[in-house]
Amino acid sequence: MLTIYSVPVAAYCAKIRIMLDHKSIPFEQLPPPGGYGSDEYRAIVPSGNLPAMIHDGFMLSDSEAIAEYLEDAFPSIPMMPDTPKLRAKAREFSRSHDTRLEPAVRAMYPYVDFKTRDPDAVRNGGALVSKQLSSLGLLLSQNPLDTGTLWSCDCGFAVTFAWIKAFEGAIDLPVTWPDIVVDYDKRLRSFRVVREELAAYQPAMDAYLEKAKPR
Repeated sequence: MLTIYSVPVAAYCAKIRIMLDHKSIPFEQLPPPGGYGSDEYRAIVPSGNLPAMIHDGFMLSDSEAIAEYLEDAFPSIPMMPDTPKLRAKAREFSRSHDTRLEPAVRAMYPYVDFKTRDPDAVRNGGALVSKQLSSLGLLLSQNPLDTGTLWSCDCGFAVTFAWIKAFEGAIDLPVTWPDIVVDYDKRLRSFRVVREELAAYQPAMDAYLEKAKPR
């Protein structure tokens, strides 16, 4: 049995669930023992990261490391291309999410609470998110990957796009979406596993965004 440690609102955990479901890998999901960051959890996962995976006694943390392991350990439904150049391009897309777009979106979390929101920080954050979406648009304009396949590098984007749209509504995050990125989001949502994960994930997003409301 494969076990994933997760908490409901963790975006990178949702990314891994999309991959697990697409590959039809049975798994159980558990909260970190003692809570996120606890000594009890660190006794199992020294980094304290989420998600973390245990498979047949083998522990691994970091979503990208887990994604690459799942691709190698469960190859029957591939989520990486089969040539070195295309695999490198898929990794480039994945890194652009994990090191550029998602951190720009994550920087907005401290401003969700209405009581402590900084309008200038939200405005500046929207400009940075828009810049990263523009960069993604350039990558997509030269994308050599088969657009009819769900790749592992797509899974993080599906979740982060959902957060950007949620922040647009909840904290008035000003974002400019390139048409090619809008089309990419629609394409990702055309996959059943993406739609199902985002639907299951929505209550956790809604609960987190409750504090965005004036009170």
